[in-house]
Amino acid sequence: MSDLQTSPDSAVDPAEGQSLTMALEVVVLPVSDVDRALAFYRGLGWRLDADVSTDPEFRVVQLTPPGSACSIIFGSGVTSAAPGSVQGLHLVVADLGRARAELAARGARVSEPFHDAGGVFHHAGGAALVAGPDPEGRSYGSFASFRDPDGNQWFLQEIRVRLPGR
Repeated sequence: MSDLQTSPDSAVDPAEGQSLTMALEVVVLPVSDVDRALAFYRGLGWRLDADVSTDPEFRVVQLTPPGSACSIIFGSGVTSAAPGSVQGLHLVVADLGRARAELAARGARVSEPFHDAGGVFHHAGGAALVAGPDPEGRSYGSFASFRDPDGNQWFLQEIRVRLPGR
């Protein structure tokens, strides 16, 4: 029997005939300087979960944003992806203004709020980007962004009321 929890909204495991819960727990970030990235994310107030090195070529650093069930990992010998190539990671916040202010006070260069002209999810590359928060104040519709020292891109997405089933 799997030690994963079951949920009616999860995928069905045909071998067991039961639903399985799958949780996104770690996202790997490619960075060029592990100590610089560590200082940046610690500066944002993220919890340091691990900093382990088994030899000079392999180091794993794991941090978790406040209140998140998902962590990030970066280090030496962890990924072959180009530093700064991760785009579109989203941090969900209940108050975009407060989150922007806190991150800026901690050293992040956070964009001004924006929304998408279509009113749904923002387009890639800034296409259809409109300055200011969603004019109707809808959950899921207002964003801001920032990058880590390597250029990995993060978005803040304001969600005050979740859609049903979320």
